Amino acid sequence: MAELLPIDMPECGGDREGSGDEEDQPNRRHDPRHSSPLLPYCFVEGCDASVMIASPRNDAEKDAPDNLSLAGDGFDTVIKAKAAVEAQCPGVVSCADILTIAARDVVALSGGPNFTVELGRRDGLVSLASRVAGKLPGPDFNLDSLTTLFGKNNLTLFDMITLSGAHTVGFAHCSRFTNRLYRFGSSSSVDPTINPDYARELMQACPANVGPTIAVNMDPVTPITFDNVYYANLAAGLGLFTSDEVLYADGRSQPVVKGFAGDQSSFFAAFAKSMVKLGRVGVKTGRRGQIRRDCTAFN
Repeated sequence: MAELLPIDMPECGGDREGSGDEEDQPNRRHDPRHSSPLLPYCFVEGCDASVMIASPRNDAEKDAPDNLSLAGDGFDTVIKAKAAVEAQCPGVVSCADILTIAARDVVALSGGPNFTVELGRRDGLVSLASRVAGKLPGPDFNLDSLTTLFGKNNLTLFDMITLSGAHTVGFAHCSRFTNRLYRFGSSSSVDPTINPDYARELMQACPANVGPTIAVNMDPVTPITFDNVYYANLAAGLGLFTSDEVLYADGRSQPVVKGFAGDQSSFFAAFAKSMVKLGRVGVKTGRRGQIRRDCTAFN
């Protein structure tokens, strides 16, 4: 079986890592919330671009309710990059590799670390909404649930806390967290771990009868900058999801959260390593996949 390698793309008309990105870089630098999904699309079928398949029946992986918050603009960026690369290197570069590079680039372009990604993936042959349930971290997960899910993908507790830092950019639809604002429990309708001012801000953006398309920033302080503010936010009760805030509330994860909140360089170094590990999850190599001509359709 072929293995992933930390290499640049083969030269066949230019640097593959840069092909197709130039026209989109200003937009991604300006607002990374609408860029390539960072994670954890690999948890469903593996890092094989299954999440990019479009189905006329709306039954592909990206159509699953848990994937509602995936940014379509991010897919557009990958599709454009694939078209540009395909024109120079037909049948050589997989959509899975381009998606991995795009995830790295959006981190770097929004102020985060730049790092070498491993390449050599092939694109998967399965993409079904019915296979998503239970494979992605839920917004209400506690630390045990998060640790178990990441562990199934060969990622540690430390990796999970580190990769959660991707929530320093991006957005989430109100339906993912309004239970914390209106239906938390019998003693209090509002989750008491939410900063009261933040809760009021979220209620204004997401009233009880909010529509399904309304979304808010994951990071209310620096929403378009990849930094360590996410971790400081957790200490201040500014975690959007229960699964965010639990990282500070639980003593097993709190030391790492505090460490990253106080040292951005250590977070960046850890994030780069954990992203490379994430990129190895369930990859297809050799004859176990294909290199799609169009990222949205099987060959």
